[in-house]
Amino acid sequence: MTYIIAEPCVGVKDAACVDVCPVDCIYTKDEEDDMYYIHPEECIDCAACEPVCPVVAIFAEDDTPQEWESYKDLNYEYFGLSR
Repeated sequence: MTYIIAEPCVGVKDAACVDVCPVDCIYTKDEEDDMYYIHPEECIDCAACEPVCPVVAIFAEDDTPQEWESYKDLNYEYFGLSR
């Protein structure tokens, strides 16, 4: 399982999650993206990113709120992967 970043991150892009990730699996392209993405194959499911997110945008994949279900696919597709 991986962690998913959802809608609350859009436009915020606070890097607290990046700073605490022990495997550097959280990415963004500064000029192009309006949020961060977690690489599902690199994420080690440590949960270090979840509690530091100031906008509560990071969820375990299975715990992602229904209203942000589409962000699961967005996170996978960002890396050219499918669920």
